[in-house]
Order: sequence, then C-alpha cells, then structure tokens
Amino acid sequence: MAILTIILQSLLLFAFTFSGLSKIAGAKMQVEVFDHIRLPQWFRVFTGFAQLAGAAGLLAGYWDKGFLALGALWIGCIMFGAVLSHVRVGDPLKQMFAPLLLMILSLTLMFMYLSDLFELF
Repeated sequence: MAILTIILQSLLLFAFTFSGLSKIAGAKMQVEVFDHIRLPQWFRVFTGFAQLAGAAGLLAGYWDKGFLALGALWIGCIMFGAVLSHVRVGDPLKQMFAPLLLMILSLTLMFMYLSDLFELF
C-alpha cells in the first residue's frame, strides 16, 4: 500500500503545484474559470497560494506523514470550496468532476494517515 500512497501523493503534489502556479501567473484558463464562477481575480491568486501551501504539506509528507495528512486535508477543503463554487453557478456535474475527484482523492489520502495528523498537535 505504501507505493500506492506515494503515487497518489506525487500525483496530487504535481497537480496542485502546477494548478497553484498557473493561478498565480494568471493563466488564461484560470482567469476564465474564476470569471465563470463569479469570483474576483484576487481570490484566484489567493487560491493559488493556498494550493501551493497544500502542495508544500504533501512534499513535507515524504518525511513526516502528519504533514502529508495536513496537506491532504487542506487541499480537500480547497476542492470542497471549488465544488461548492460550481454548484453555486449551476454547473453540470461534468464541469465539477475534476475538483470532486481531487477532493475525494485528497481526503482519502488524509484518512489513510489520520492518526499521524493528530500526532502533529
């Protein structure tokens, strides 16, 4: 199971590093998404930094599983907000599939290391 965890952790780390950087850089697609879900562009940048913070937790999780669980929880919460944003504007399920899947994967990873999360505090 450890190899599957490392694969999932690495995929999420890559996805949220790329996504966070593209939001901060103002990639056209990211600007259009935030316009579509009727959120201000400053919140796009904020979300990008929040995603990078979650990615940092995933990265630290290679050495401390508590940080892995914390980073995964953080990303899961961000993706929950993304799903709610799509619901708020009435998007069909196919448009919220990616954030929903990422939320489920992140929270699954968090629950796998929940006991390690409690050890951080």
